[in-house]
Amino acid sequence: MLYPVLFVGGTVLIAWTVYFAVRLLAGQRFSDDTQTLAGSVIIRVSALHGLILALVFAQELVDYTQLQGNLTEEATAIADIWNDAARYGEDVPAQVQPALTRYTHLVVEEEWQELAADRALSAEGWQLREKIYLAVLDLEPRTAREEDLRTHMVHKAQLIAELRQERQNTALHEVNMLFWVAALSGLVLVTVPYFVFSPTRLHLMLLSVYGAFSGLVMYVIYAFSDPFEQPGALSPVAFQQLLRTEIGGS
Repeated sequence: MLYPVLFVGGTVLIAWTVYFAVRLLAGQRFSDDTQTLAGSVIIRVSALHGLILALVFAQELVDYTQLQGNLTEEATAIADIWNDAARYGEDVPAQVQPALTRYTHLVVEEEWQELAADRALSAEGWQLREKIYLAVLDLEPRTAREEDLRTHMVHKAQLIAELRQERQNTALHEVNMLFWVAALSGLVLVTVPYFVFSPTRLHLMLLSVYGAFSGLVMYVIYAFSDPFEQPGALSPVAFQQLLRTEIGGS
């Protein structure tokens, strides 16, 4: 609960500080059209500020959702190779399935934490993927059925490598510092014109609502920007489900 309190409480504090600081500097007397001009400025600046927050929020949500989809797709690829190896018969399951089991355990028990700490995938994970790929690539089909199974397994092994690389790219991604500058600057600039309104309880409450909501949106953006660490950590649920099946050795 610390992160949302820091974001929401911090933005409310910024809004109040700016409001009272500008009132102190500007004085208490304004011309008749000052409030009209202030309202016009608030509308224009808040529209741009809201647009910036909305665009970055949408992009981070898309990336977060994409990672969830990629995990499901990769887990499905692992299950497909496991089942196709069993269908192929001979000694193929013995060559492929133990590596698939180890790979699944590795992602859940080790790599996920490494992505949070070091922003990197393990060398062992790549080696296991290569072992699986070479095992199915070296198969010599004797029937059309075996040819189809081999082609499918090769494609799924290639897909695992692509999804692994996308996962690492996601771990390396971070919200550009310029966004935070723009977000906080927008908060300040929207608050400045409010100085024309007297500091009544209602006005301060409305100002706090604006600051709190801006802080909440920025908190969610921050949480979505890193799906491997708190507060927005994403669990590898699709892989955890695999561990509950025969693929996990259970």
